[in-house]
Parts: sequence; structure tokens; C-alpha cells
Amino acid sequence: MTESTAPQSDHRTVLLRGGDVHSPADPFATAMVVERGHVAWVGSEGAADAFASGVDEVIDLEGALVTPAFTDAHVHTTATGLALTGLDLSGARTLAAALDLVRAHVAARPADRVVLGHGWDATRWPEQRPPSRAELDAAAAGRPLYLPRIDVHSAVVSTALLDLVPGVTAMTGYHPDGPLTGAAHHAVRAAAHDAVPPAQRAEAQRAALRHAASLGIGTVHECGGPDISDENDFTGLLELAAEQPGPRVFGYWAAEVADEKDARRIRELGAVGAAGDLFVDGSLGSHTACLHQPYADAPHSGTAHLDAARIAAHVAACTEAGLQAGFHAIGDAALTAVVEGVRAAAEKVGRARVRAARHRVEHAEMLTPETIAAFAELGLTASVQPAFDAAWGGEEGMYAQRLGAGRAATLNPYAALLRAGVPLAFGSDSPVTPLDPWGTVRAAAFHRTPEHRVSVRAAFTAHTRGGWRALGRDDAGTLVPGAPADYAVWRTEELVVQAPDDRVARWSTDPRSGTPGLPDLTPGADLPVCLRTVVFGQTVYVRPNE
Repeated sequence: MTESTAPQSDHRTVLLRGGDVHSPADPFATAMVVERGHVAWVGSEGAADAFASGVDEVIDLEGALVTPAFTDAHVHTTATGLALTGLDLSGARTLAAALDLVRAHVAARPADRVVLGHGWDATRWPEQRPPSRAELDAAAAGRPLYLPRIDVHSAVVSTALLDLVPGVTAMTGYHPDGPLTGAAHHAVRAAAHDAVPPAQRAEAQRAALRHAASLGIGTVHECGGPDISDENDFTGLLELAAEQPGPRVFGYWAAEVADEKDARRIRELGAVGAAGDLFVDGSLGSHTACLHQPYADAPHSGTAHLDAARIAAHVAACTEAGLQAGFHAIGDAALTAVVEGVRAAAEKVGRARVRAARHRVEHAEMLTPETIAAFAELGLTASVQPAFDAAWGGEEGMYAQRLGAGRAATLNPYAALLRAGVPLAFGSDSPVTPLDPWGTVRAAAFHRTPEHRVSVRAAFTAHTRGGWRALGRDDAGTLVPGAPADYAVWRTEELVVQAPDDRVARWSTDPRSGTPGLPDLTPGADLPVCLRTVVFGQTVYVRPNE
């Protein structure tokens, strides 16, 4: 990809030509004009000649693809950065290998007050168990060590970290020699994160945002809250994102709202909603997602953090205050509580007002036909993570271990959600699963359960425009005149139309359908490579040596 030299300015007029522009305004567009941070025109190569002499810069795409930038609708930015720059155990294939990585990291970073890691998953190890406290104490050489499970709903820690949390042994979720959950986990997490110096925290945030930009991600939804991070981390991230070129960051703060005073505090933090990880339950991997029936591999049905009455109070208060509400809910019992609570709030403040607020539910994995219908009825957005199915779905995956094959096959029913008219917003929950937008689209289009698959086009829309709609914005996430110029440029192979129904795919390739193509995401095919990412007309990433 070549370009003319021109001074950098937010108000430059730029013509991109000689490629493919993915736009509903013109399904066969090959050129685009950007002016004052917005898309000004989209059209054909021949018509582009009329603009060439009046622009400040011309970019020859050399056959590259231009798409809207991705929006990742669920990110934990600081934790993502710490995983990128620190101890990542997601690649460990045995317990012994994980302990070796801990020992090497501890030896390499003698100055760290607390050793932080991420990403272990005992279901992938032949030992089928987490490390014991004695093993962690030895690997950490007596230092405080915090290692959350890959789902971040439980953690194993060293004795030295427990010693920093008075009273932890009396807290809910404390286990003498097993992963900590609930209040005990939140307490040790707070102690571990408090030990991270501000400079290290800021560098982790920069690393995460740089990585996002390199993947064509133009916007992230930061899901913070008092049980996840702290206010300084949250406000510091929003300030950093506002001061430097990079992806946009919209923050959600997961605190219950009872009145206007609480709502005002949410806004003072810079949050766009009291949503994100406001926990109704936990996770399947940690046996803390709340189920109607017990787990297949544990004699209980998980943990409920909020009941329908508290959910109703939060939604009603947020709706009255003009604030978006939302919840983390994974298990079927948790999702039943959500829809019962939101319906009760609608009866109090009015269904039309609740629908207009576009309240959202994160993860929403264990849905039933009844809860899907309720999502549609109440205008709830499903903020979901297709990579979860890629990682843990299938007949032998973690879901099947926890739930049995029958219940596991009902999880993440994206096709049913779309058929019901439920808005979808795709994300990663990074660092739970990596930032990987095209991989996420692929995971939805090639879901491990075939009846839950959606077309590549529908999945792509959920990962671009869907994230903006989840914020209440219908004017962004698509390359049409007047929209914000948030886009990415990709090197990719031939563009195709992929849909679960072959009849649909055949019709979509007919020129009469006017359906723009997208990269071939068949498993095994190379994913597109990001060459450039632009946010509001400003370049925030250029691939080296391009």
C-alpha cells in the first residue's frame, strides 16, 4: 500500500482508492473519501478521479480491503496489558509447564512487589487439577503471587499474598488449598492490583491499546467495577485514551444504582453506563455460574450474587436516571433472574422506556427459548464472546464436562438470538480470550454447534456496528457518508460470501443481491492482516515495513 506524503492534520481530506471498500452505501465500492474525521463519499474507481485533485492525500490501496474498524464490546484493558507484558499461562499444556513458567518469571522480575499472572486452565492439563498452595509457594520463592483462572472468576495464590489480606480465611469463597472464589477472590485480587505501581499500570494499558489498534480494533468497551479493578485504574485508563492517539475507550462501571445520587457518581467516573460485569453469577469454568440444575461434575448449582428484586431496582433506577444498565449473567438461573428483574422494572417505569435504554447483558451463554424471547421483548442487547465456544465448546470441551453434552449443546445460540431480533455485540472478554476480531467472527460463523451458526456478514456486523448500537449509537460502525471515519485496511485473499445455508450463500454471490464480500474465514484459512487502523480520521496504527 502506497501513499502520498502530506502533513498530518485532523482536518486532512484523504482519498483511498484501488481496493475494496466494504460499505452498504455501495456494495461494489473501490474508493472512499474521508474529510474532517468522517466518511464523505464512497464509490467507484472511475468516479474517484473527480476527487483526486482536491484532496490532501491519496492512498493507493493496491487491492487491499477497507472495512469499518472493529469494536470489542467487552475488554479488561489493564489485565490485558499485564498479560501481554507479563506472565501468561494460557499456553501451558501441563501443570508442570505452568509452574516452570512461574519460576522463570519470578527469577526474571526480582523487583516486582507482587507476581501477577493469568490464563491457567486445569481442564486442559493431564493432571486435571490446579497448582497447590505449596507448589505455588515454592515456585514463587516466598513472594506474593496472584494467578487467576482463565475465566478470572477464581484464582490460586501464594501464602505470602494471603498474608496481605487480614481476615481472608473467614471470607466466603476461601478454600485452604484450592482456588479462591467470591469475596475471598475479590479481596486477594484487590491486594494484588494495589501493589502494581501507577507507571506499570499505565504501560500495561498502553500495551493493550497498541495491540488492539494493530488488530484493526478502533473501539473497546472497558468493563470495570469495584469487584474487578478500582476507580483509579478506570479513570486513569479513560484519561490515557483521551490524551493519546489510539482506539476509543468507552467505560462501563459495574456498581448497583439505587437513586440519582448513585447515577451521578457513575457519570462522574466518566462511565457511559452502570453495566458490564455487574455480577449476577460467576463462570462455568469455576463452577460459579448459577444453574437451575446442578453441575454434571459438582454437587451444587453455582452461586447467585443478585436476585430478581435487586436486578429490578437497578434497572428501574438507571432507566429513571437515563443511564444504561447491564449485568454479567452466564447460567440459566442467572439469566432467568435477569429477565424477571428487567420485566419487573418495565412494569414499574414503562416497557418503552426500558427498551429505549438498551440495557445489556454480558455473556448470556445458557439461554432458553423463553429467555431469548424475553431479551427481544425487553430490548436487551446480548454482549457475547464467540471465542468462548471455540475454546470450550464441543462434545469433549469444558462446557460438556461441566454441564453434560446435552446442556452444553444449548450454549451461545447466536442464530436463535438473531432470529428473535435480539441485538448482538461481539467482544473477547480479554484477557479471558485474546483480542482477535476476525477469529471471533470465524468462531460465530463456524460455531461448534451447527444450529447456532450465523453468516460471516451477520457476525462481522455484530463485531463492528453491533458494538456501537450497544452504546446507543446507530450512526457509526459502518462506512457510509456522514459516519465517523473509523476504519481498518487489510491484506486478504479473495472476498466471498459465507452463510450457514448454502442457498443463501449462492444467492448472495449473485450481483443482483448487492451483497459485499468479506474474507474467507473457513477454519484453516489465513486470517486477514491489518495494514492500517484509523480512528476518527486519524491513523493510530501502520503495519511496519508496509
